[in-house]
This record gives sequence, C-alpha cells and structure tokens, in this order.
Amino acid sequence: MARADDFEQRRTHLADKSDEELFDYFWELAGRVVQPMLDAGKVYTTPAVERSVLLRMGFSSIEAKPIVDGLVERSLLGHGAGNTVWRLSEKLGVSVRQAGVALASGEHWELVPGLYEGGK
Repeated sequence: MARADDFEQRRTHLADKSDEELFDYFWELAGRVVQPMLDAGKVYTTPAVERSVLLRMGFSSIEAKPIVDGLVERSLLGHGAGNTVWRLSEKLGVSVRQAGVALASGEHWELVPGLYEGGK
C-alpha cells in the first residue's frame, strides 16, 4: 500500500520560518511532549523510585533507605529525595554526598520542611 506524499502540504506552516525559529519551535514542541511526564513525576512517585534516584546519585541502598523513610514519615516524598538532598546541601554549603549521609544518619531533619517554603 503506497503512502500518500503530503509532506509539502503538512509543512506549509513551517515554510516561512528561519532556522532559528525552527530551532525554537522544535524545543517548544519537545517541551510540550515531555511536560506530562514531568507533571506525572511530581505527583506519582514511590519510595522505590526515590531510592532509585538516590542510588543514581551515588548513595548506597543502606544510605538511601533512611533518607526515603524519613521523607515518607514526614509526608515529604512528593518533593523528591534527590531534590531534598540537593536543597539541603545548598542550605548547609556542603556537598550533596555530605548532606545525604547526614540525613541517612538522622541529622538535619528539622531543616528539611523549610527547604520547600519560599525556595532554598
């Protein structure tokens, strides 16, 4: 079965755009495609997903578990474990690794809820 060649007809809305405009339009469309996935990631996460994020950030499973458990206990999992560790590292002026290990050891949890109020 031959496919109808309608390329010229479908590209009419792009014909007068410059390379720069096409580049910008591409990234606009890419953003529209990805946005629902980003939105879903903010709303639908699980402890397993958040532990996985921490593992990819270089934490061991022994370190990741208490961080995620701490977020679950405080109903903060939706903020993301990696985001939480990063924000804490920024607040404390230490590396992401140091902040995460501190949380895993039970330190600085009193600072975590404030990380999301009005930014860092």
